[in-house]
Amino acid sequence: MSSKKEDSSFFSYLKSSTFLRQILVIFGIFAVIILVALIWLRFYTNHGQKLELPKFIGMDIQDATDLAQDKDFDLIVVDSIFIVGKKGGIITEQNPKPLSLVKEKRKVYVTITKYGVESISVNDLPVLYGNAFEQKKAELKYRDIECIIKDYKYDPGEPNHILEVYYNGELIVSKDTRKEDLLITKGDTLEFILSRKDGGDVIVPDLRCLDLEEAKFLLSTSKLELGNLSKKGAIEPDGTMYIVSQNPPYDGITNIKMGEKISVVVSGEKPRDCQ
Repeated sequence: MSSKKEDSSFFSYLKSSTFLRQILVIFGIFAVIILVALIWLRFYTNHGQKLELPKFIGMDIQDATDLAQDKDFDLIVVDSIFIVGKKGGIITEQNPKPLSLVKEKRKVYVTITKYGVESISVNDLPVLYGNAFEQKKAELKYRDIECIIKDYKYDPGEPNHILEVYYNGELIVSKDTRKEDLLITKGDTLEFILSRKDGGDVIVPDLRCLDLEEAKFLLSTSKLELGNLSKKGAIEPDGTMYIVSQNPPYDGITNIKMGEKISVVVSGEKPRDCQ
């Protein structure tokens, strides 16, 4: 009889709310233990694991910072440089290099492009007047300044040397000019006038009464050339030829470009009015 009562009491206990609460508590404890074990296992397996570093070069600094945070990296800007034609805030270099294997929380150091524009004063430019154009062109290119040849002028010195420099149509450098405080925006262009040995003006020389060889020598010293040669009268094959007229004629004031020609008429006899 007592056994039946005990069985009845046990089944009543199994159906009671107390038993159900105990079961739920036990399941809850097991669930917490399993969750803690999974978290610990994940941390343990990932601890010290190396990750592949993204390529930040070419990205905007803000976008790169967001990506770095997602990947658990710290992005630090260490320098900025001005690059013509590029907007500011673009990453140009990174350390460690892209695709390197690094640990999480790794600091990544980057260089970005500067915001705005940069200028350089004429005073900070190399000496331009009187120097070879190609050499100074390379030096200015290094400073992000473009160069073009605007024109040439005659100069008795070496050819292709700088005589004048213009910026936005304004003369800034010449033999007597150097606007040292003027600012030039990087990426802009300077215009140059260079020297040349031909093209200068000289007064038309007086060739009349000279013999042909003397006339040729005088023309060469004036950087001129002998043009058409016409003969007047009979001239011995080996005889001396004298200039009796020229074109353009000599008047003491008329100029002619170097390299041009003067035509002459020659005769075997010197004009009577020649001394």
